[in-house]
Amino acid sequence: MGTSVLPDRPRPELTLHNLIRWEDHGAAWRTVEVDDDQAVVELCTCHGEPVDVVRGSAHELIEFVRSRRDDG
Repeated sequence: MGTSVLPDRPRPELTLHNLIRWEDHGAAWRTVEVDDDQAVVELCTCHGEPVDVVRGSAHELIEFVRSRRDDG
């Protein structure tokens, strides 16, 4: 018992558009990891509570996350 009968589904990759939409709706996010290959962010509620961890590999997403990380 306790094991899921549903197979793990591949998660969609985070895009810059989706991250900006997340912000536009008043929610927050935090950088978990960023390097030349990917950005990993923690999506949070508008109160800062973690909701999910997502990743993306698009160059524009990586640069956006880097620029925001450097602002803090």
